[in-house]
Amino acid sequence: MRYFIRFSYFGKMYHGWQKQPNAITVQEILEEVLTKLLRDKIEIVGAGRTDAGVHAKEMFGHFNVDPISDIQNLIYRVNAFLPDDIAVQEIRSVQNEAHARFDATARSYEYWVCQEKNPFYRDTAYYVRTPLDIDLMNQAATLLLGKQDFECFSKSKTDVRTYICNVTLAKWVLENDKLVFKITADRFLRNMVRAVVGTLLEVGSKKYPPSHVKAILKSKDRSEAGVSVPAKGLYLTSVIYPKTIYKNE
Repeated sequence: MRYFIRFSYFGKMYHGWQKQPNAITVQEILEEVLTKLLRDKIEIVGAGRTDAGVHAKEMFGHFNVDPISDIQNLIYRVNAFLPDDIAVQEIRSVQNEAHARFDATARSYEYWVCQEKNPFYRDTAYYVRTPLDIDLMNQAATLLLGKQDFECFSKSKTDVRTYICNVTLAKWVLENDKLVFKITADRFLRNMVRAVVGTLLEVGSKKYPPSHVKAILKSKDRSEAGVSVPAKGLYLTSVIYPKTIYKNE
């Protein structure tokens, strides 16, 4: 039987989601705990990859196992064995063909920026001392909307077949003492959000006008975009699926 698992993690201590040789990852830890408790070799297919140090408020994966008799008890036991920086919120049966990566219709990220030194944001936000113009950054962000080629914001030497993404939300908001960039798309390229944020911060510091984002997109050249901002400020916040993948819905 196939199950979807919904979980979250604080990424500081991990080399991203996906298993890698000689590095601790979230996938490795979660699979080890489920394998131990279910007494079966569990392999999880994640909704996507997050880089080293990136956090996830909501992440999904799927795995196959014999029917689970008491899901709530399993969730309780899994969380008891997991380290404090990983937590499981839900395990739910799905259609046998449901896929955590390919069935996702939208993903959302946030990036946190603080403008004053704050020890409580040391591992959760990027401290930018240069004054930023949020209106200019939002003018530039609107140029990211729609279906277009985002190769200029992609990590080089990637194995994707296309750089086309459909961005439906891209905006900066002021939330108490931090600036938060929110972006939603049908898919994301490797390092895309961090490169987008780095570029928008250059606009906010008035290094470039908002319209320069158009030229960057047209160039398809990663060297034309801004630097990638630190991973610690990035959060995967939601993954959306059609309700038809779940059983009894």
